[in-house]
Amino acid sequence: MGTRVVRVEDPRLLTTGGTYTDDLREPELTGAAYVTFVRSPYAHARITGVDVSAARGVPGVVEVLTGQDTDDLPAPADGNPTAEPMLAKDAVRYVGEPVALVVTDGRYQGEDAADLVTVEYEPLPPVVDLEDALRGETLLFPESGSNVLAAAQDEGAGDDAFAACEVVVEHTIVNQRVAPVPLETRAAAAAWAHDRLTVWVSTQNAHWARDAVAGGLGIDPSAVRVITPDVGGGFGAKIGADREGVAVAWAAKRTGRPVRWVETRSENLVGMTHGRGQRQTFKIGGTRDGRITAYRLDLVQDAGAYPRMATLLATLTKSMASGVYDIPHVEAYFQVAATNTTPVAAYRGAGRPEATAAIERAVDMFAAEIGMDPREVRRRNFIAPDKFPHTTPGGMEYDTGEYAAALDRVLAAAGYDELRAEQARRREAGDPVQLGIGLSAYVEITGGVPEIGETARLVVHDDGTVTVLTGSSPHGQGHATAWAMLVHDELGIPMDKITVRHGDTDAIPVGIGTFGSRSLQLGGTAVHQAALEVKERAKELAADELEADKADLEFDTADGLWRVRGTPDIGLDWGRLAQLAGSDGLAADVHFTSDKSTFPFGAHVAVVEVDAETGKVRLVRHVTVDDAGPVLNPVLAEGQRQGGIAQGAAQALLEEVLYDAQGNPVTSTLVDYPFITATELPSFELVDMATPTPLNPLGVKGIGEAGTIGATPAVQNAVVDAVSHLGVRHIDMPTTPERVWTAINEARTGQ
Repeated sequence: MGTRVVRVEDPRLLTTGGTYTDDLREPELTGAAYVTFVRSPYAHARITGVDVSAARGVPGVVEVLTGQDTDDLPAPADGNPTAEPMLAKDAVRYVGEPVALVVTDGRYQGEDAADLVTVEYEPLPPVVDLEDALRGETLLFPESGSNVLAAAQDEGAGDDAFAACEVVVEHTIVNQRVAPVPLETRAAAAAWAHDRLTVWVSTQNAHWARDAVAGGLGIDPSAVRVITPDVGGGFGAKIGADREGVAVAWAAKRTGRPVRWVETRSENLVGMTHGRGQRQTFKIGGTRDGRITAYRLDLVQDAGAYPRMATLLATLTKSMASGVYDIPHVEAYFQVAATNTTPVAAYRGAGRPEATAAIERAVDMFAAEIGMDPREVRRRNFIAPDKFPHTTPGGMEYDTGEYAAALDRVLAAAGYDELRAEQARRREAGDPVQLGIGLSAYVEITGGVPEIGETARLVVHDDGTVTVLTGSSPHGQGHATAWAMLVHDELGIPMDKITVRHGDTDAIPVGIGTFGSRSLQLGGTAVHQAALEVKERAKELAADELEADKADLEFDTADGLWRVRGTPDIGLDWGRLAQLAGSDGLAADVHFTSDKSTFPFGAHVAVVEVDAETGKVRLVRHVTVDDAGPVLNPVLAEGQRQGGIAQGAAQALLEEVLYDAQGNPVTSTLVDYPFITATELPSFELVDMATPTPLNPLGVKGIGEAGTIGATPAVQNAVVDAVSHLGVRHIDMPTTPERVWTAINEARTGQ
């Protein structure tokens, strides 16, 4: 634990390069045709007719399929009126929704043929704004009677809890919709042979993708094999298999030949699920000496055109509403509303960043109202270390936490008092470039669905090499390095003799995948336990072979030999022990589960410079403590933190998916959607802290989403702080120059 081992994946990725779904040239895909989707240009319309005759007449066209051809597919369970079709049949509900697919011999024939598919639309009023959705004057699903797909509320004291407060602050903020923008867009390939389907897909969990394909086609999961090659980013948006991936498999079955598909960047920005998309109204109250006594969060989650994961996102936000604070009275409410926009689903953090963004803005606005330093308000309201495990008003059982220690550590590293002194100097001098210091303290839930856990199989071969088969599914996290480290640590086998396999549902029949920052604490623990079981089995074999009592044996990790204590000249290596194991093999299978999730936490300090004359924001420093327990490999953990901070800062500064009043996406290319790069970011300053959890043998929690959760509110708070002396109370994200400039001038003029 804690060794800076360079990633074993990188030599291949940096030399020959990765093999992604679109790179595959498997024998089964020889002669594969190409799928091109015909997508709706309307946000909301009835489909009154589809004519594919012109497209079918184009040379190279193999088949054209529409929603009318999907009668061979299973109907939605219980006749669900909000079920999402594979191909729109009667109506379209967002720009980019697939209406038909064209299968062609060549990739570039598809676009020309797709242009010849004539779809007749009867436009309907689009529902784009959440207020319009809640009013319900136009319904996306008339049979359901409402655009509200789900709702929940706590039973609380209502305004009575706030009546006793000396100070109450209420405000509505926007946690804007963003696009995941993985460097590899979605892609899939499929081939049928001998009544069995093989699907290659860019996904975060091959087993869920297998089940999605089998369910979508109405076949037994045992008839489907899913293989996941290298994956160029997921961020939650590649959980399972999307409708397009299922459609590719269906097209292979209908045409009787292998097919493949990879989407364009513009398709990705309108067709892949989006993230966030909440309107949040908070009410926070307490005493003038900084004690917070009541907090209410009322949110509306934009689901987009179909439910997908929106209710789960809102539920997670509601459950984590109180954050790191010990607040006597907490209420949280949500509504999930359908709109004529791209569906919203998981995006790095999935509901937890939204909760943190709300409470951290609320705490800052409360601090401003009572004239207290925001660090002091946080300190006075943290859950105390002696209260863990701690059950929150939202029903979450936090395992361990040292919130005040994390804040103190990050403030010291940032030089908080010196920063405040420099800020005061600039304000007094009337400097056009003002300094802003933003804080955030966060806690999040990781180890998603711990009760279903994760699987691992470890096999020692008779040549002394090891194969690890993991149900976890890496897409950049470094599993091959981490799992090899765990095996090496227990068995002493060199890492270059350890092969980690994942993402093949035939080789690994049971697995869960990677999401919710679950990999190390569940998948890694499974590998660790498998290594321990192999070690115990090896001890029994060595005792028999050396005719010694197990208690007299010792294992030399340095040279990987089992010996009888006191006889250093005689030893058994792993290859020999694998031979002795016989046909059963020197192997172990583990399915590790946990009763509870873990709760990483941390604190961030963001420092920005804001040009008060133009509204331009520049992030100049970002200092963080992200405590996910003991660190297996700092190289991997720091990589996760760096990437997460960058994505969180990007939401605060510049990223936003936008639609016009007719539901047309106006950010459908990277010319229009501002994708952050290293140019806009400083080098992040990472401060270490490790508080173990008792919930798994390694003591670890998840790190993959932590940076995102802490960074966004810290940067937003910093921007507001930079211009707060001018009368600005709040600026919605993204804090673009236009928004900042407008806020400054509205504060100055009162208009």
